[in-house]
Amino acid sequence: MNTPIQTLSDDAAAVARSLVHSTERAAQQGMDRLSDGLDDARSHTSAALKQLAQGTETLAHRGMDAVRDGACQLRDKSLHAKDVTTTYIQHEPVKSVLIAAAVGAALMGLVALLSRHGGSGR
Repeated sequence: MNTPIQTLSDDAAAVARSLVHSTERAAQQGMDRLSDGLDDARSHTSAALKQLAQGTETLAHRGMDAVRDGACQLRDKSLHAKDVTTTYIQHEPVKSVLIAAAVGAALMGLVALLSRHGGSGR
């Protein structure tokens, strides 16, 4: 026969088991929600990183294209300057020699001035 104390003890044990079961279920649900949140955050982070990588790649390609275009423009301008200079020398050879001599003399004077100036400061 069950005594009231034993019945009370059995009821308390049943309540304790129920509480343990409820706590385990709540903990599992919390872990599931946390896992879902982490998966969601991971997918958003992954998408953001992919977007950042694509943007960086696009900027790099634009930069390379700009450098390539600049190099082509510089090459075209230097070829044009060479052609203009060649044409001028062909049409005005005496003036060209005189200009070259004047530029050479000016550079030599500048070098002499700088070498004298730099030597006295030592």
